[in-house]
Amino acid sequence: MAITKFFNEMTADDGSVRAHYAGYAAWLRETPADRIERKRAEADALFHRYGITFAVYGEESGTERLIPFDIIPRIIPAKEWKSLEAGLRQRVKALNCFIHDIYHDQEILKAGHIPAEQVLNNAQYRPEMQGVNVPCDIYAAIAGVDVVRAGEGEFYVLEDNLRVPSGVSYMLEDRRMMMRLFPELFARHRVAPVEHYPDMLLHTLRSLAPQGVTDPTVVVLTPGAHNSAYFEHAFLAQQMGVELVEGQDLFVREDQVYMRTTQGPRRVDVIYRRVDDDFLDPKYFRKDSMLGVPGLLDAYRAGRVTVSNAIGTGVADDKSIYPYVPEMIRFYLGEEPTLNNVPTFMCRKPEDLAYTLAHLPELVVKEVHGAGGYGMLVGPASTKEQIETFRKYLIANPEKYIAQPTLALSNCPTFVENGVAPRHLDLRPFVLSGTEVQMVPGGLTRVALREGSLVVNSSQGGGTKDTWVLEA
Repeated sequence: MAITKFFNEMTADDGSVRAHYAGYAAWLRETPADRIERKRAEADALFHRYGITFAVYGEESGTERLIPFDIIPRIIPAKEWKSLEAGLRQRVKALNCFIHDIYHDQEILKAGHIPAEQVLNNAQYRPEMQGVNVPCDIYAAIAGVDVVRAGEGEFYVLEDNLRVPSGVSYMLEDRRMMMRLFPELFARHRVAPVEHYPDMLLHTLRSLAPQGVTDPTVVVLTPGAHNSAYFEHAFLAQQMGVELVEGQDLFVREDQVYMRTTQGPRRVDVIYRRVDDDFLDPKYFRKDSMLGVPGLLDAYRAGRVTVSNAIGTGVADDKSIYPYVPEMIRFYLGEEPTLNNVPTFMCRKPEDLAYTLAHLPELVVKEVHGAGGYGMLVGPASTKEQIETFRKYLIANPEKYIAQPTLALSNCPTFVENGVAPRHLDLRPFVLSGTEVQMVPGGLTRVALREGSLVVNSSQGGGTKDTWVLEA
């Protein structure tokens, strides 16, 4: 059955503007349409000029797209953000406890809270990390948690991104763009700043340096210019004032990582890696990888270098592990979860598969290892043919899928071809964990630009909005 009622971020059911949007709504009414149109065109031109694009896999080689930017911000009142932030901190703390436990005593498995085979047979579990101690027991130093709203104060976590979470550069550039185009808005509103994120990120990475290193050298490891998120890799390295390196720029000697420089080798202490586990070290993982550093795992296990996020972190953000996060919070923290999980059917279970097959037109079905909005079925938005095709996939490989009810994602007014119309959105806040846990207020708001679409991913035609957290 199609969902017809959605929470609108700006307006209440009676059409009145919500209190925290009142100032912006008044500005929008007062501002001439031709000025808005000029500023929107200016934003597009500036994004192109700055090279703020992403590559699209599966399209012609070298295809790059501009991520559409919408000038109507997503606004979050201070009280609501305080509650959301507390829930995010709680969740990421528990996830770090879980990863440490999995690679050490495996108490949660022994207690029977999660089936051992779900973890130990998971493609993201790295036995090479068993017994390896990492600084501060922090595996996911940078976490991007995708959150959606279904109603007033009703937030759900869609997924946890703990391997190489991306998108923070767009959060920063969206804010920079809004401040450049409409400085008067920031005089009218007390919007919490986000531009200090690169400083916080560098502080977090430095705090996780190997024991005894007082002035650590930090680098950003990128797969190279052909990667879809290369702009972000270069942007963050530049903003932190550290070197952007590829695998060929690094080498390992006597369990120590060095960077090749014009002045000779320089020791590297912390690697913020944006390369997947499989490609990090051809000595232990994919032998054909040209992106990694032979011997990196040896240096890591010897405690001579920190890799963030840690190798093997992906075991905790796999969609087949997601349903157990509330149990992790109870087990490790002795607390009830503050943020909701979406009810999830694990299709590897016969009863869950049967339910999913019987209710495909009303469910969202996702690949366990899928990302970027690929490999999923949104039942209410799919044709009968698409549903029947997916049914065959499910029957053939049920363990590869989970299913969830279709949430009534909140929407927000958005500029589209025919004016302003509501479009669905999500929020990806970023949680930084080192010797302390830090967050900038807000995150990356992604918006589904196609009418009725619930898929916000940029690879699927989604756009972004600036996210304002109002200071109390």
